[in-house]
Amino acid sequence: MTTIIDGKAFAAGLLDSIAAEVATLPFTPGLAVVLVGDDPASKVYVANKARQTVAAGMRSFEHRLPADTAQEDLVALVRRLNADPAVHGILVQLPLPGHLDAEAVIAAIDPDKDVDGLTVTNAGRLAAGLAGLVPCTPLGCLLLLRDCVPDLAGLHAVVIGRSNLVGKPIGQLLLQQNCTVTIAHSRTRDLPALCRTADILVAAVGRPEMVKGDWVKPGAVVIDVGINRVPAAAGKTRLVGDVAFAAAAAVAGRITPVPGGVGPMTIACLLRNTLTAAKNIQHR
Repeated sequence: MTTIIDGKAFAAGLLDSIAAEVATLPFTPGLAVVLVGDDPASKVYVANKARQTVAAGMRSFEHRLPADTAQEDLVALVRRLNADPAVHGILVQLPLPGHLDAEAVIAAIDPDKDVDGLTVTNAGRLAAGLAGLVPCTPLGCLLLLRDCVPDLAGLHAVVIGRSNLVGKPIGQLLLQQNCTVTIAHSRTRDLPALCRTADILVAAVGRPEMVKGDWVKPGAVVIDVGINRVPAAAGKTRLVGDVAFAAAAAVAGRITPVPGGVGPMTIACLLRNTLTAAKNIQHR
């Protein structure tokens, strides 16, 4: 019988443990979130992050900038946050307006405050197996995997997607768990056959229900990172993942739903990273 992995419940427990640890600290961790422009989805994400940051006992610093903010002004703000001792984590909400260079903005973040784990320094630390701040969504995927399969060693993991935000980092994290990892992408030959060899299948491509039920090895663990909004009845929309859930759930041993799977883990892991960064900064 297939087990549905409850990311919402796991994230709630993780947030409770973070809040309990924050309460024992002699200082208050602070998270600064920078939002440029008026993207509706980004505004919702930022509001949720601020609410959960405060609920965890941390300080939330929001910086909302107009869409026409100049590159030099945004970088100057990041550098001020780097120097602010009350700020232990910095997150610049992506995507940025088209005239801004996101890579240059991310590069300006102090790697020790890079709670999104996107700087080249933290990517290098992850690749080298060193301690660093790991991107939140891949970290959330790993925590869910380790909860349902405590020993991942020797398992074959297929990751569909090679982005710097999810695909590459989750591949590195699984390598550290002694998995045999295959990174698949748009040019992978016979992708369905490859997926059927996976004990762990991670879908992170951003294509609605691309992974079909007959791509899944019986008993495999399926982690669906995709969040896609598609048309529904009466002119409405609904959220689906990168995996055709009903068909895959009939075959998989464990599977994350969308919504309610990986999604709730992202903010929880952001606060976990903020706590980690705060403790590291206090002791450096």
